[in-house]
Amino acid sequence: MNKTQITLLVTVIILVALFFIFDLGRYFNLEFLKEQQAVMDAFYEREPLTTTVSYFLLYVIITGLSLPGAAILTLAAGAIFGLLWGTIVVSFASTIGATLAFLVSRYLFREAIQGRFADKLTAINRGMDEEGAFYLFTLRLVPIFPFFIINLVMGLTTIRVLTFFLVSQVGMLAGTIVYVNAGTQIAKVEQLKDIASPELILSFVLLGIFPLLAKKTVDYLKRRKIHR
Repeated sequence: MNKTQITLLVTVIILVALFFIFDLGRYFNLEFLKEQQAVMDAFYEREPLTTTVSYFLLYVIITGLSLPGAAILTLAAGAIFGLLWGTIVVSFASTIGATLAFLVSRYLFREAIQGRFADKLTAINRGMDEEGAFYLFTLRLVPIFPFFIINLVMGLTTIRVLTFFLVSQVGMLAGTIVYVNAGTQIAKVEQLKDIASPELILSFVLLGIFPLLAKKTVDYLKRRKIHR
């Protein structure tokens, strides 16, 4: 690592450590959100621009540092901004934050990992070059894959930054709408798992897998046609 990489790594470690040392996670839970909803609503009515910008930056920082709290912040967007504006704000904030985490992972670790395991990662890199967008889209839609892990792992691959950003923007939109909409009725939400029913998760899985399966089918049919 060069000096710039070391400085960035130390900065990230310090910021993450401070988050846990000062127990800032206590502000990112459902109970706190419900208790403070009236306060947040009142502040938004007085200072809509300040509220929106502050929320946006907070979301980007939390996701960019891969800290816990994105789900609660998404609910908060619905509670404060409503479905339409909340979805727009979260969609861009989450994608920018995810891309920052992606870039940090790529800048700090990709060179070392690719250099050390180049022979083992050749097939993965080739697959990402050819079908990275489809894989990423599937991962974004399937709720069983943690948001921050996808960002960090993708940073270690050869997928282009613009592709990562655009596919993430689209792939996370459905889940964003679900959580923001739940936030508009925050009083009825008792725990996060109440939002995503097994039926909803299955729908996301099918929706995510379909484009990849469709591409595989088309490629297979093309190969059959060539060999005839």
